[in-house]
Amino acid sequence: MSLIKGLVLRSTGSWYEVRDSRDGHIWQCRLKGKFKALGLKVTNPIAVGDYVHFEVEDEVQNFGIIHEIQPRENYVIRKSVHKTAHAHLIAANVDQAVLIATLVFPRTSLGFIDRFLVAIESFRIPGVLVFNKQDLLNDDMKEFQSELMDLYTSLGYTCMAVTALEEDGLGEFASLLKGKVTLLSGHSGVGKSTLVNAIAPDLDIKTQEVSTFANKGVHTTTFAEMFELEPDTYIIDSPGIKELGLADTKAEEISHYFPEMRDLLNQCRFNNCQHINEPGCAVKSGVEQGEIALSRYESYLSMVGDQDNRR
Repeated sequence: MSLIKGLVLRSTGSWYEVRDSRDGHIWQCRLKGKFKALGLKVTNPIAVGDYVHFEVEDEVQNFGIIHEIQPRENYVIRKSVHKTAHAHLIAANVDQAVLIATLVFPRTSLGFIDRFLVAIESFRIPGVLVFNKQDLLNDDMKEFQSELMDLYTSLGYTCMAVTALEEDGLGEFASLLKGKVTLLSGHSGVGKSTLVNAIAPDLDIKTQEVSTFANKGVHTTTFAEMFELEPDTYIIDSPGIKELGLADTKAEEISHYFPEMRDLLNQCRFNNCQHINEPGCAVKSGVEQGEIALSRYESYLSMVGDQDNRR
């Protein structure tokens, strides 16, 4: 049996679109029997971005069978919507994760931004924040956004502002993606698909208007899907995530994924300080002195509370 190396471009639950490494042909593949998810307790054993070995089952019908998954450089997971004890693999082998955020129509909360950054920090994936829809911001909101970008830039995250419909900042956005595998995420309606279509119109990714009634977008992406913008430049368009759960993250580990808290970890009085009620806490002192943003600390408390409740 001769196995072929391929790249998983799309997953629909039981079938996978796999690009043949030899000639770029797309095969419809299924898994061979019971498949272990490399030690992970997940609902789906294979993710978009995985490299696999498969055999051709039926050349006429364009079917193949996946036998092996190659070791991953990294992966991104979230809590499963249906199985509370399981996680759901979103993507694998990612160079960077980009969150498309909007401060209006719909509003991306600071809590959601921080959850996204903590989640990708936990997998050591560089994070980027792209604020879309500048044309909808009044002067006060523009000032607020500028303060947010200064905050997150100071923490080591790349930030940029764009307006997809007016093609403002698209050159910088395209340069950000070049030569990398990028996971694109964000709430439905923030303009992920519109942004990608603006820099790669041939893809013609489906878009949908934001409902003025609910001020929320409608899910247009059902499954994560990988697109090739140009040679060696890929994006993974993930479904709009309502609530990014911190799968497999213990409450006592969460502060490790806040860069400003990580810098103070050895300065608390107690080694096991959770930065909530303990005396001599360097993190709480940092918040009081304005060295750590209150919004970030509130996000931290929310995440710790969520993990404690799950336990």
